[in-house]
Amino acid sequence: MNSSPEGDRAAESVDLFVIGAGSGGVRAARIAAQSGAKVVIAEEYRVGGTCVIRGCIPKKLMAYAAHFADDFSDAEGFGWSLEAPPRFDWLRLREAVAGEVDRLNGLYRENLARAGVKIVEGRARLVGPQEVEIVGTGRRWRAETILIASGGTPNRPHHIPGGEHAITSNEVFHLPRFPRRLLVVGGGYIAVEFASIFHGLGAEVTLAYRGGPVLRGFDIDLREALQESLIERGIEVRCHEQVVSLDRREDGLHATLASGETRVVDEALFAIGRRPNTEGLGLETAGVECAANGAVIVDDYSRTNVPSIWAVGDVTDRVSLTPVAIREGHAFALTRFYDTPTRPDHREVPSAVFTLPPIGTVGYGEEEAFDRFGEVDVYRARYRPLKHTISGRNERDLIKVLVDAETDRVVGMHMLGEGAPEIIQGFATAMKNGLTKAGLDRTVAIHPTSAEEFVLLRTPVTPWRERKPETS
Repeated sequence: MNSSPEGDRAAESVDLFVIGAGSGGVRAARIAAQSGAKVVIAEEYRVGGTCVIRGCIPKKLMAYAAHFADDFSDAEGFGWSLEAPPRFDWLRLREAVAGEVDRLNGLYRENLARAGVKIVEGRARLVGPQEVEIVGTGRRWRAETILIASGGTPNRPHHIPGGEHAITSNEVFHLPRFPRRLLVVGGGYIAVEFASIFHGLGAEVTLAYRGGPVLRGFDIDLREALQESLIERGIEVRCHEQVVSLDRREDGLHATLASGETRVVDEALFAIGRRPNTEGLGLETAGVECAANGAVIVDDYSRTNVPSIWAVGDVTDRVSLTPVAIREGHAFALTRFYDTPTRPDHREVPSAVFTLPPIGTVGYGEEEAFDRFGEVDVYRARYRPLKHTISGRNERDLIKVLVDAETDRVVGMHMLGEGAPEIIQGFATAMKNGLTKAGLDRTVAIHPTSAEEFVLLRTPVTPWRERKPETS
């Protein structure tokens, strides 16, 4: 039974109480504690958040595993002979990934303890502007400052009959059996990543997306090139299609599509977006303003409308990326505990999509660039990488550079191809420091590499909006 504020346990006083031990919360707690503040962090699941526990890290490890299928296939063209067909063991991969997640969870705990942060296990809930309780325990804390860093959570298909049979990115890492037939619903980066990964591991994959092409919000050439690549690899991509019901039977999961077709699969992975994880946090009790989707509304410094309560990371629905949450958490700590007002910078944030092949991108996509700058020079190249001239793989990379015609400043760089995330990271640093097209042109290429293509682009091409006006 929950106790009252004057119940059997008196509220302990702290300088900072953090709700959520994900990337942003952990960074904020550590940096604040190093200032001498008394800090408590509450987590209801495991320390590390979505990225470490059921996101970036386990997903990237699975992407590595899927890539070996390409390596085995490509090796033949380079003179290697595989005497026996390679075999994939899902349980071995699952346990190896789980072991690394366990290691990182322990490392995060050690780092917090070393910084002097107290970890409390359980679901935290606000009971006032400066008071927090752990649900079901009667334990309460009074905090000078409260930081909401509870992250996001996948949307589930509650709106369709049989939606309870679906899985999300939370469950996909723990499947007891490998899904030989997989239906992925959605067209965002999580959907295309898992479609690509499971296909690489040997599953028969269908991707159903209500829009098209995939990856809405990314550069249009990237979207079209990735979709072509997915189809070329053997993934069935069904755009403008939706699942209307699921029914588990003896022969598998029957998924009925809006077109009237029924697909029988082993699992249906719904990647239909994520929402801020604010349900049941007691934000309304404390008077914290939220957006219609539940996101905590904050200012440029991550402050809410309640002076004692701040928020960082995916729960604010600004830029939902792990490195951004870390920056926001650090900036919060500097602002609140070091008397150094610091605003996290959400401009020109690079990101990656770990499909096969992967995407690296930074800055504006073409459509947004034209809307923002008016006159934009578009540089684009589609080419077959040197590796595949011998491997025999029918795969073509895409690179693209967008330049503000008035200032010559590079405002967007995009790549689809092996190594794209690693390559774009370096160019993102240059963009952050004012890279111009003239600067790219002055740079000597490293030959032969895919990265050199960015400094060899010389002639602008016809913009996508002029090449394909009928689809704009």
